[in-house]
Amino acid sequence: MLTGVQIAIIGGDARQLEVIRKLADLDAKISLIGFEQLDFVYSGVTKEKFKDIRFSEMDCVILPITGTADDGKIDLIFSNEEVVLTGDMLAETPPYFTIYTGISNPYLEQIVKKAGRRLVKLFERDDVAIYNSIPTVEGTIMMAIQNTEFTIHGSNVAVLGLGRVGMSVARAFHYLGAKVKVGARKSEHLARITEMGLAPFHLNDLEQEVKDIDICINTVPHLIVNASVIQKMPSHTLILDIASKPGGTDFRYAEKRGIKAMLAPSLPGIVAPKTAGRILGNVLGRLIEEDVLKRKGSSPWM
Repeated sequence: MLTGVQIAIIGGDARQLEVIRKLADLDAKISLIGFEQLDFVYSGVTKEKFKDIRFSEMDCVILPITGTADDGKIDLIFSNEEVVLTGDMLAETPPYFTIYTGISNPYLEQIVKKAGRRLVKLFERDDVAIYNSIPTVEGTIMMAIQNTEFTIHGSNVAVLGLGRVGMSVARAFHYLGAKVKVGARKSEHLARITEMGLAPFHLNDLEQEVKDIDICINTVPHLIVNASVIQKMPSHTLILDIASKPGGTDFRYAEKRGIKAMLAPSLPGIVAPKTAGRILGNVLGRLIEEDVLKRKGSSPWM
């Protein structure tokens, strides 16, 4: 239980609604910023303006999955309020204060480090990434079906990267009857691809490996599907880039070649926000109880 824990949830998409519900059920006291367009009837949950938040009384803050912009601005989907998180605000917080975000950036890293506080990047956790790969796979399959004129069964599919998401995507398309090849760099990943019954190739050979593919699914968050790679693809190839923004595809050149290329980060929040929100809510509940609550109880600040 999170009785006595004061949490500020600042912005977010539909996934945050399930996070709010879960943390409210755990008896946390929650201040919502950026949700003025929505109605809530949970005990202990109040909507507030950002300027009215007393950071000195907060035990933790939950940011949107995307964190902050490079200038500290936080995207508020359900509000017209403008919110910027600054280092001075964090300096007011108690020593055990923790910020939870999906992903981070240099600005957020810098102000948290300067304030001497703790930053938890949820999407770097294995449990969150693996759970999230389930709705990500379903969303990728949905997009492939919607944007092609052929079945997944029998099609030639290249998956780039064998991380936690890449592994799940490759396995799912294989089970649907696609001829799946997977590109990776690490020797252990190439060995794992072979063990999975799929065709491995080194990403250094990407240009040669895309000459016969129907669908290219990229999970690598760096420019890997560049102009020279796209130039070798058949004109009917569909590129689905599910890496975090800005993805790893030269979308300008893909458009110039007439190849459909789609950037689709945060698929769980699009195709299954309830499930994705429950995943985050369950993990956050455990983290706050196991870490923040314990650190708060042992802090001389109390």
